[in-house]
Amino acid sequence: MNVVFDLGGVVLTWDPVAIVVSVFDDPRDRERALNGVFDDPDWIELDRGTLPLAMAIERAAQRTDIDADRLRSLFKVIPRSLVPVSDAVELVQAVRAAGNPLFVLSNLHRASLVHLETATGVFDLFDGRVVSCEVGACKPEAAIYRRLLRDFDLDPSVTVFIDDTKVNLDAAARHGMRTIRFESAEECRAELQAWGCIQ
Repeated sequence: MNVVFDLGGVVLTWDPVAIVVSVFDDPRDRERALNGVFDDPDWIELDRGTLPLAMAIERAAQRTDIDADRLRSLFKVIPRSLVPVSDAVELVQAVRAAGNPLFVLSNLHRASLVHLETATGVFDLFDGRVVSCEVGACKPEAAIYRRLLRDFDLDPSVTVFIDDTKVNLDAAARHGMRTIRFESAEECRAELQAWGCIQ
């Protein structure tokens, strides 16, 4: 079985609320940052690789009325907040040890990708990757799933995609892939065992 993992919220920690709280003390600033950065369409364009970080910060400052220097501090924290989760990494290693080809399908903006490449060994766990900022498409857009299947010549009927977000899983299912909604490494392991991917 080909096994495809999302990164943030699955293999890596991902908690925008905690990120914002670590940077801003004022509850109003926290709310404005959450809404004006993480919940704004510009976030998708950052992940897609079509919006430069400097421009994203400038536009967020205008939207939120938060000083641009403080927003730069926020964006510096974001890549460092992506930390490998030990039990999820162990699961990935078990899937690999069982002989399953392993891939990443993830939305990441470029600064986060560079951080993961230079400061963690997470990509060494996998046989290949499709990352949004490198291919100009984001989950749940059809193009990124087609890219995954085409680039690695994957048969979707023997490919399982693991993600923590339903809309991303629904899109994978429309391309014929099996899916697992990631709630915990333990539950995910049980589902992979049921499909014979691991013992």
